[in-house]
Amino acid sequence: MIHLSRWKVVLLVLSLLFGLLFSYPNALTADQKAALPGWLPKSGLNLGLDLQGGSYLLLEVDVPAMREKRLGNLGEDARTVLAEARVGVLSIAKDPSGVVVTLADPSQMDLALQSMRGLIGANTSGVVDRSVQRQGTDRIRYVFTEQAMASMASDAVTQSIEVVRRRIDSLGTREPSITRQGTDRIVVQAPGESDPAQLERVIGQTAQLTFQMVDVENSVQEAMAGAIPPDSELIEGAPDSGQAFYLVKRRVLVSGENLTKAEVTSDQNNQTAIGFRFDGAGARRFGEATAANIGRPFAIILDGKVISAPRINSAITGGSGIIEGSFTIEQASEMVNLLNGGALPAPLNVIERRTVTAELGADAVQAGKISTMIGFAIIVVFMFLAYGFLFGGISVVGLLLNGLLIVAAMSMTGATLTLPGIAGLILTFAVAVDANVLIYERMRDEARAGRSVIASLDAGFNKAMGTIVDANLTTLVAALIMFIFGAGPVRGFAWTLTIGVFTSMLSAVLVAQVGLAWWLKIAKPKKLPIAE
Repeated sequence: MIHLSRWKVVLLVLSLLFGLLFSYPNALTADQKAALPGWLPKSGLNLGLDLQGGSYLLLEVDVPAMREKRLGNLGEDARTVLAEARVGVLSIAKDPSGVVVTLADPSQMDLALQSMRGLIGANTSGVVDRSVQRQGTDRIRYVFTEQAMASMASDAVTQSIEVVRRRIDSLGTREPSITRQGTDRIVVQAPGESDPAQLERVIGQTAQLTFQMVDVENSVQEAMAGAIPPDSELIEGAPDSGQAFYLVKRRVLVSGENLTKAEVTSDQNNQTAIGFRFDGAGARRFGEATAANIGRPFAIILDGKVISAPRINSAITGGSGIIEGSFTIEQASEMVNLLNGGALPAPLNVIERRTVTAELGADAVQAGKISTMIGFAIIVVFMFLAYGFLFGGISVVGLLLNGLLIVAAMSMTGATLTLPGIAGLILTFAVAVDANVLIYERMRDEARAGRSVIASLDAGFNKAMGTIVDANLTTLVAALIMFIFGAGPVRGFAWTLTIGVFTSMLSAVLVAQVGLAWWLKIAKPKKLPIAE
């Protein structure tokens, strides 16, 4: 194993070139990085929240509010379909998992069941999540299935994580960490986010967009006095909408679920507006609804407030339109990002918010640099004292190459370096030098046993290699487990350690083999220096 093979030299040179090329951008200014070719990492090493500062939010998904809303939607679905079938309804009461409809005329039971069963269909996952059950002679239960109720909270958290991720990405925040905590909480860490108030505002807004007809048959004043018709609801108007409250039909014509694109645009008065486009199903429903209600106003409702209530002058069949509302450019841009990111399935409550200042991050970076330098210096002194300048120097060169490869690999993959990641870096140096110690001690034992220099070197590499591979494999398995099941700083530590396992195997062993082979070829020694 000590022979100077050509492929080992080539691999060592390629490793050195890779390390220099992909770690070099970290020493450049922002303008210099921008001028680099596209295949080089222009952003450099990405620092985590604890190193560069940023925002930390602990959010809780309001599952009870989401369930209440979905149960309310079941009632509206039942009311609408029974009204279309001309089935009289005495009452619609909420049930823990749905609603119970009481018919005014029990003789219409068969017609009501047939109409309501038309509401049952597979959801977007292809699973039937609701059922219609007859109760006695005049009541029908319309409920979510047990499976749907059990998965409702879990699905809401999963969907919320994806929505939050898309919204943060729209801010340009690099490498945000968005992880689930417990059954209904989400931890958001946004390194480098300088405006935590904007982050909280963008994340927390539900962005629920619906189009509903305005109830022109009943009075808003009477509704405000308490006389709200069962198929209508009283909704607050936005400050610039023209009215304090609107009475609108509960039935949703089209919702933001059918939205395919939103963009900042301008209206006929050159005022800032929000343009939108529906998918095929949404365009068809919107066209049918506007064609059937020409001359009547419809309400555009965003997060529970009426933005505007324009009158329908003609059928809108193209599937696109604009929302007017006296928006500023910033408000419209923020709203467009929210709409394009999708609506949250449930409100998010902020449980904890923390801001890590840049000063604290700079202190952490400085402390990490000092601890890394001290650790490295201790290792260098130990190796020189224990194995002399030749063998110790070869180990130090391997360590330098190891550090270079770790920085290059993390810059290339866009991995985030956290404070625990620096701990992983120091641990990696220890593991790497431990490989050299194992090799050198085996060589020393063989030389003291009377073997020649070449035989001692070969035996040292051969006998130590099995132990080195076993030790690195167990470290790699532990690091992978931490990365898969850990979160935040734990994953940062695991990722740095994983990269370090591969680079230390390459640098510690390869540098030692090539360095000692060159020494043998040039010096032709008669005895092993470390055997004395």
